[in-house]
Amino acid sequence: MKKTDVKIDDILSAKSEEELTQPFIGKVEKIYENSALLKIIDFDPIDKTSVGDLNHKIVVNFKNLKTAPKRKIKEIRDLAESDVKVEKIAKTDQISEQNSTEKQTNDK
Repeated sequence: MKKTDVKIDDILSAKSEEELTQPFIGKVEKIYENSALLKIIDFDPIDKTSVGDLNHKIVVNFKNLKTAPKRKIKEIRDLAESDVKVEKIAKTDQISEQNSTEKQTNDK
């Protein structure tokens, strides 16, 4: 892949010559002269320890990048959207008040 083909936030398939044993999917965070910094977003379970050691980031030469399969990109985006959860958090004063009310009720 050429530098001109790579854009920030692109999701690409990549392989590492040294750090990871299997190809992986990454999101472009920064572009350098001959390489790009990728956030590793999908990888083979074999490389779990290595990915953790790399803090889910790796610099990859452009020659080791290619366009990720569209079905894989869709799958990753769907997972990202489905992981969002919203919860209402009660204020500390309300929790203390509820606990004391429940305690008084239980003591009767």
